[in-house]
Amino acid sequence: MAGVAFVPIVMVVGPSSPLKTVADFVAYAKANPTQATIGTTFAGSPVFMASALFKAMTGLQAPLAQHSSDATGIADLLAGKVQTHFAGAGAVTEDIRGGKLRALGVTTLTRFELLPDVPPIADAVPGYEASSWVGFVAPRGAPAEIVETLNREINAGLIEAKVKARMREIGHVPMPMGAVEFGKFIAAETEKWAKVIRAANIKAE
Repeated sequence: MAGVAFVPIVMVVGPSSPLKTVADFVAYAKANPTQATIGTTFAGSPVFMASALFKAMTGLQAPLAQHSSDATGIADLLAGKVQTHFAGAGAVTEDIRGGKLRALGVTTLTRFELLPDVPPIADAVPGYEASSWVGFVAPRGAPAEIVETLNREINAGLIEAKVKARMREIGHVPMPMGAVEFGKFIAAETEKWAKVIRAANIKAE
């Protein structure tokens, strides 16, 4: 159907880390393959997939340290148990602004409105892009006129000022789409992440 919201993911380090950029981390991880650990959440989660894609595209051997949540991952990061962590923007934006964490990059192709000074990871890893997203779907075979009506109303809601403001507060970026466009988007995402799953030999837990 449509009505999509993207949730950027952010690559962060602790405030005392000597690593200032994504390129710094890549260089460090290549020089210290057994010491550079990437914190992430559980296998199959959007954050895990984003970190797996990063590892694949950079050719790093750095292990992925899975956590039950962003909170536990950030705790390990600050304790020095991992050298970087991938987290949903909503979980780390305030800590980044407050100086408790330093952002190296965002997983979207363009800069994130709430963290305008943080560059896309793609600046250092060309072609890299990963975001969590949510959308509305209807059962297969739903009447076209119902799909069109729902699509129109949902998209109208996504651009309503109060809705946009609330989504912004929780780190979501509204991206209204037409039903056909959304269908193509789902197909492309399915193909993209299936390749990552196969390449990284990711198994369901």
